[in-house]
Amino acid sequence: MRIRSSSVLRLVLPSLLVACTPAQAPRPVPTVRAPVLPAAAPLVIAHRGASGHRPEHTLEGYTLAVQMGADFIEPDLVSTKDGVLVARHENEIGATTDVASKFASRKTRKVIDGDTISGWFTEDFTLAELRTLRANERLSFRSHAYDGQFLIPTFDEVLALADSLGRTRGHAVGVYPETKHPTYFRGIGLAIEEPMLRSLRARGLDRADAPVFIQSFESGNLRTLSKQTRIRLIQLVSTAPQVTPAALRDMATYAYGVGANTRQIVGGDSSAVPTTLIADAHAAGLRVHVWTLRPELVFLAKRYGGDPIAEVHEMLRLGVDGMFGDYPDQVVRGLRR
Repeated sequence: MRIRSSSVLRLVLPSLLVACTPAQAPRPVPTVRAPVLPAAAPLVIAHRGASGHRPEHTLEGYTLAVQMGADFIEPDLVSTKDGVLVARHENEIGATTDVASKFASRKTRKVIDGDTISGWFTEDFTLAELRTLRANERLSFRSHAYDGQFLIPTFDEVLALADSLGRTRGHAVGVYPETKHPTYFRGIGLAIEEPMLRSLRARGLDRADAPVFIQSFESGNLRTLSKQTRIRLIQLVSTAPQVTPAALRDMATYAYGVGANTRQIVGGDSSAVPTTLIADAHAAGLRVHVWTLRPELVFLAKRYGGDPIAEVHEMLRLGVDGMFGDYPDQVVRGLRR
């Protein structure tokens, strides 16, 4: 799994069928076929769902992403006050829900991973209280037509949705959870890892060949998880020292792949030369999943001349193994599926 020297590695999800002998206790077993992807095609990972089309981290956004052809949906995980994992990009939910209008007095200030943040935090609300909220579009320049309509989903609901959608389309829908601020949450007695693994095990997904990746910017919790689960782990990176050849070789001792910003692959202007990150990661035996492809000019590098499909084509040409996109339909179109 970890030692391959090819400069371009491709991931094809293995079969989800699991044999169960009479001596074994019964366990939930998916009954759908694994997707058969073109050998040269990277995975399409719906960043927070189809977050360019619907408010992020909603069941409706995840469903649309799968309908558009995404291979994986991505729930970022944070905890409620009563220890339930829910899908939100941050534990501060002022920008992504209507919490300010319903719980104005609950606004507070906290230090999260060294940053002082004012707002409303999931760990201060029970799940029942969060159920009274509705999701809003976070970015002002995207459509707000669906504001106030969709619930905040639990992780268990996301897993159930992925299973249902996979059965409908006839092959697995992958789930790509990220543990958000794991050290912070563990420090307040609401660790994310244990309930996340319990939910995955309950669905028979604690396997190296399961359609699941667990990602984190923190390496400590991934190193611990590597001893607790067979699920493939992805180390998210954002700085140059994290992607030196030596750092990547160390990463390969606990992770299956590296999740890198597209700007770590190639710079934003037209004269930028691609880095050696992909080749170095592949040499270390790591897959490379890049984030985040977005078409708006505020995000899209100038080198692509306003054409988001050109970015998909360049990432494909450079040999990435997966692409996170806010608009999974554009990534699918760029890959000509």
